[in-house]
Amino acid sequence: MILLGYDIGTSSVKASLVDAETGKTIASAQYPDAEAPIITKQAGWAEQEPQMWWEELKQATARVAEKAGGSLDDVAAIGISYQMHGLVCVDKDGNALRPSIIWCDGRAVPYGNKAFDGIGHDECLEHLLNSPGNFTAAKLAWVKENEPELFAKIDKVMLPGDYIAMRLSGGDKKTTVSGLSEGMFWDFKENRVSRAVMDFYGFSDDIIAEVVPTFSVQSRVCAAVAGELGLPEGTPISYRGGDQPNNALSLNVMKPGEIAATGGTSGVVYGVLGEVNYDKLSRVNTFAHVNHNQPDTRLGVLLCINGTGILNAWMKRTVAPEGISYAEMNDLAESVPVGAEGLSVIPFGNGAERVLQNENPGASVHGINFNIHTKAHLLRAAQEGIAFSFAYGMEIMQQMGMDIKTIKAGHANLFLSPLFRRTLAAVTGATIELYETDGSVGAAYGAGIGAGIYRDSDDAFKTLKLIGTEEPVAETAAYKAAYELWKTKI
Repeated sequence: MILLGYDIGTSSVKASLVDAETGKTIASAQYPDAEAPIITKQAGWAEQEPQMWWEELKQATARVAEKAGGSLDDVAAIGISYQMHGLVCVDKDGNALRPSIIWCDGRAVPYGNKAFDGIGHDECLEHLLNSPGNFTAAKLAWVKENEPELFAKIDKVMLPGDYIAMRLSGGDKKTTVSGLSEGMFWDFKENRVSRAVMDFYGFSDDIIAEVVPTFSVQSRVCAAVAGELGLPEGTPISYRGGDQPNNALSLNVMKPGEIAATGGTSGVVYGVLGEVNYDKLSRVNTFAHVNHNQPDTRLGVLLCINGTGILNAWMKRTVAPEGISYAEMNDLAESVPVGAEGLSVIPFGNGAERVLQNENPGASVHGINFNIHTKAHLLRAAQEGIAFSFAYGMEIMQQMGMDIKTIKAGHANLFLSPLFRRTLAAVTGATIELYETDGSVGAAYGAGIGAGIYRDSDDAFKTLKLIGTEEPVAETAAYKAAYELWKTKI
């Protein structure tokens, strides 16, 4: 019995086939090999054609089928992970009316700010758990004001994963509470689509797709698509989730207090909260996690840090000795003491930071002593600064009531660095667990849960392989002293 997971990313679509019994990944493939294009008609705009995602999915499916021996006849369920917050507008026939306004498009900020003031800050935070910001509802408001003729043709608004599920099923237009919450359409207090948001922007209730459980047989692959992709007709589409909630699922981060973290170009910390709460300063975002289900509250608290892996890569290009590898760079950084002898690096060099209330302090180096500091000091201080930024965001999560004991991460990017892991464990007091997994594999497991192949996430991830752990070091005083010094510089 095989499970198929898709990850609809900004750069590519990835497909993975997982053996439901052994948990082993049979094959994975992505398309395209180079990054997919983003349409930028104006500064701050970012769009992609939904049809492009579909074409990429077809190519990724063909590639993964070839790797698996040429047949997808044993696929028993399909799950979908997708880039969050994108707006897809479709007509009655399911045709996309315009390119999708994707997550990194900033044009809707004024529309979100206007709603935040118009609805009321307290009302938004208590009901939406966030400010409307630059999320999907605000993007739809931009379309309504700037493209009124197109807006009048909209039958349903969808997220990228909803669109892909619709194409697989031949026309079923559905969404989830988790998806609606990431778009700022969900009222957590009333447990329904937000009346305040819909009324403020003048949206008809009919524009919202049918709401289905995240884990359920939401629809099935239609005959035409089955023939096109080589899938069995009627295969259940039984899970969909945004990329960050899905990344947490792929690490079996489902219980309150558990944390999923990634350290790629940007860093993401995603923690599960077991009660309805929010940050009054909107320094983190709060959405319905994939297993949020009344009366069992499961919220995903999302922290994004712009200056993580990109800082480490900059250090490698600019500061480290030429030709050095990342592993060798880590060894060089380890050659100096904890705290880099008073040197602090502030990593926020890639745009405004929500965790700092949308301030843009940039990146900076503090405490340089020309007599003692070397390249090794700079490399260590950079990795420590990144770890400290993670810890700073986690303090906000703790203030919201999250008891953080475990941080789960894929064994990749910054989490390959023992120095980074040791620093993060020391300053947070949490155990770091490393796993071999990714988004498309997680979506495949999610499909198994939704189709009833697994009892629950613990059953699904019983074969998830723990590669290693990083326990908080016994002597944490030096790490915490460096962290306290770092906090005085931001």
